[in-house]
Amino acid sequence: MPLLKGLSRLLWWTYRKEYIAGTDIMQRLVRNDFVCAPVYWHQHTFICLNMMRDWLLQGFKAGFVITASVDGEVPSRVAHSWGATVVRGSAKNTNALAMRDVQQAMKRGVSIVSAADGPLGPIYEFKVGVVLMARIGDAPLVPLSCAADRAWHLRRWDNFLLPKPFARVVLAVGEPLPVPRSTPVAELEQHRRDIEQATNALLRQSEAALEKAE
Repeated sequence: MPLLKGLSRLLWWTYRKEYIAGTDIMQRLVRNDFVCAPVYWHQHTFICLNMMRDWLLQGFKAGFVITASVDGEVPSRVAHSWGATVVRGSAKNTNALAMRDVQQAMKRGVSIVSAADGPLGPIYEFKVGVVLMARIGDAPLVPLSCAADRAWHLRRWDNFLLPKPFARVVLAVGEPLPVPRSTPVAELEQHRRDIEQATNALLRQSEAALEKAE
């Protein structure tokens, strides 16, 4: 695992990174001005988790929802090594115990980060479990996105994105979308659609920024 972590950070160091949206929001998050639920597409896990690692080093209080299956063992150990809180569950099926852990973490000022279409898709389909998590924590959802000009795409359901060394990587942070604790269950689907649209719009904005620079 130390070798894997080292290679990941080395690769991250080679990228030419640029925030193209939401730097003011990012700065507020790093200062822990408010507790939130940052969300991203599973395709962008490598980039977004390294972005979170950078924020953690600046003082951001982050926790991660990581699948309770064996596939989550390595990511869980990595997150713990970063000093982050870990909640074992998933965006699709977050059980009562995981929800309790999320609520307790948020009460301690920890923002819970998750892949919104994980762990098994369909790709770009926001899971209502993440919206429920934000509602329980009375925390706004904050979409994250990214794009890279040169990357490998793994042949799996999420078309996993792994930028090549020295790639240009654009990062984007969207506007917070509140999900008050008082939100009726019947309205969660509308919140789910809203954040799904916002996250996809942020992805299109990231990809357009790359095309404009070419």
